[in-house]
Amino acid sequence: MNELQPSTMSSRKFALGIGLFFLLFLATLVLAPLIGPTSIDIGKALSGGLDAADNVDADILFLARIPRILLGAITGAALSVTGAVFQALLRNDLAAPFTLGVSSGASLGAVIAISLNLNFVILGISTLSIAAFAGALGTMFLVFGLVKTRHGDFPTSILLLAGVTANFFFASMVMFIHYLSDFTQSFQIVRWLMGGLDITDYQTVWSICPFVILGIGGLIYLSRDLNLISAGVQSAMSRGVDVVRTQKIGFILASLITGTVVAISGPIGFVGLIVPHIVRLLVGPDLRLLIPGSMFFGASFLILCDTVGRTLIAPAEIPVGVITAMLGGPFFVWLLKRQHKRGNI
Repeated sequence: MNELQPSTMSSRKFALGIGLFFLLFLATLVLAPLIGPTSIDIGKALSGGLDAADNVDADILFLARIPRILLGAITGAALSVTGAVFQALLRNDLAAPFTLGVSSGASLGAVIAISLNLNFVILGISTLSIAAFAGALGTMFLVFGLVKTRHGDFPTSILLLAGVTANFFFASMVMFIHYLSDFTQSFQIVRWLMGGLDITDYQTVWSICPFVILGIGGLIYLSRDLNLISAGVQSAMSRGVDVVRTQKIGFILASLITGTVVAISGPIGFVGLIVPHIVRLLVGPDLRLLIPGSMFFGASFLILCDTVGRTLIAPAEIPVGVITAMLGGPFFVWLLKRQHKRGNI
């Protein structure tokens, strides 16, 4: 991980760095709803609106594409920001949102709900999403409880090891339940584990917005202290940073954000690995730029991946998790070689 000595950041540099990513996000948000296997007349869709009878164009635009794109934006932003934060806290370029086992825990919760045929809705949220979030939350408390010392801190090397161990254990439990499931349940499990944005509505999108927005806002607020920690724990302590408290809040916020979006979209991998590194190459390692930059670019990245997935072999769709995995595999190999050349591994 590149060390960062925090310094005063000019407002011009901030506006330029974030402005470019924000403009890309706006362009993606405007153009993506117009792209799909079925062409639509945007004039007819906007003029008639949802109130017009038999307005197929409006139905496709407002009921199918826009909610899906909004969910993609929120999910991409959340996974990208948490990736940047985990890489800073663990001081490891290979860290990602699923490093602490949160994704596997969510997957286990969802698989248990599918195997028990829990198909009802509570307060407008499906039991599948509730079970996945409960699994993510339980994993977070388990992992942090295992590594917490009597002084209340979380050694990052042990935390990383505990997360990897939890990942393997929960993945084995998922495979065991999958093996015992019938054909219908097996199909649902495989489909959910691929990750996707295809089943959503506005209520689902609004239900996760407060958690993601508050979580990202909290991480942006902590960005200066996170910068100091990424440069070195001793250096951060000498500058008056409460390292244990900042690490604890950072890990908890990032894990909760990950659990929130994974509960809805399924385990979409590699977004939190790819996006922060691309943004870091453009704006540098300063988290005051990296976090908001990753938020906007991550949203654009996942929307574009999902657009490819729903149009490439239309009328069939490729789950967006498959697209990100196909991109993430080669990127991970490149990152490993880059780390090896730098002597970090």
